[in-house]
Amino acid sequence: MHPIEVMVIGAGQAGLAVSHELKQAGVEHVVLESGRIGESWRGRWDSFCLVTPNWSVQLPGYPYDGSDPDGFMLRDEIVSYLERYAAAVDAPVRQNERVESVGSGKDGGFEVLTGADRYRARSLIVATGAFQRPFYPAGADTLPERLLRIDVAGYQSPAELPPGGVLIVGSGQSGCQIAEELHESGRQVVLSCGRAAWAPRRIGERDLVWWLDRSGFLDASVESLPSAEARLFANVLASGHDGGHDLHLRTLRSQGVTLTGHFLGADAQHAHFASDLADSVAWGDARYEQLMGLFRKFAQSDGCAVPEIAVPEPFDPASPAELDLAGFGTVLFAGGFRPDYASWLPWPGAFDEQGFSIQRDGASTQVEELYFLGTHFLRKRKSSLMIGVGEDAGFVARALVN
Repeated sequence: MHPIEVMVIGAGQAGLAVSHELKQAGVEHVVLESGRIGESWRGRWDSFCLVTPNWSVQLPGYPYDGSDPDGFMLRDEIVSYLERYAAAVDAPVRQNERVESVGSGKDGGFEVLTGADRYRARSLIVATGAFQRPFYPAGADTLPERLLRIDVAGYQSPAELPPGGVLIVGSGQSGCQIAEELHESGRQVVLSCGRAAWAPRRIGERDLVWWLDRSGFLDASVESLPSAEARLFANVLASGHDGGHDLHLRTLRSQGVTLTGHFLGADAQHAHFASDLADSVAWGDARYEQLMGLFRKFAQSDGCAVPEIAVPEPFDPASPAELDLAGFGTVLFAGGFRPDYASWLPWPGAFDEQGFSIQRDGASTQVEELYFLGTHFLRKRKSSLMIGVGEDAGFVARALVN
């Protein structure tokens, strides 16, 4: 049994950021990673890139170090950056050491069992991220068995899918990006749409993320949300591909992607959809207007030029109620991910009904000396982003020291 002051699980941006903060504070710790550094990024699809510009990568002690701050790092570039970050901050990472069990120690603290060792830690920081269980809607199991059914984690490239069209269920950032890629590859694409905010990639002379950051949007707290379920709302739609461009339901339809309402289920030959596409677009447009109002207010208070903001183009709500699945080979579920902590952490009372940790500023309010990092809305809207996770890491490290 190896004693350690603090155990960190996960060597992505959250785990590495808190490792830096702990090292700065002189706190002994170890970072366990089931695979390699940045493992969750390594599993993204082949053409994956950041939606946020490189300048927003602001991990403590080692912000973005490349020559293209306004660009958008590709998947392998993100991994390389995280490897450089781990080396630069001398993070004590033990790679390829999968956690097999976690439990409370007999005399306090925690016991962590891996395939190689046993550890006893005074404090435990879970930095594995919250969105690890893909969400499948009701009716997913009604699809014909001949169709390949995958989620975003199972998608790599158009070439690896079976021949035929692709039905994508879910129109958040990932669903829209994959829909665009598949359409550009020559595939017939049908996108079953839900609710998501959208905005132009650039507003005036600035990138969207600059406005989201400076206007305070990314600093919104979980208490500011209209409901607990709002934590699961999709991020603002945009793309980082080709230098960054607009990407939302209107742009996809103009390219030739077929849009439908929510997926309801299927029979032997047809997929069925709700007649709510107009409602989903209207919801996104309302969020657009709210965002633009926030940006105007910020510009006026900051003394900078108020940008010219376009009115959304009219949208034809006509959409098919069913889809003949003949000629389709794949259904890709892109409805996002849900927390999965309760499947491997033994404290059922530590998580709410949606699976999120019950915590304050990263510290569990149910289990003493248990902390979480890298979770959407852990403290703020930006908590899971590379522009915000470092701030949360500082809070957790200071709590451990104090």
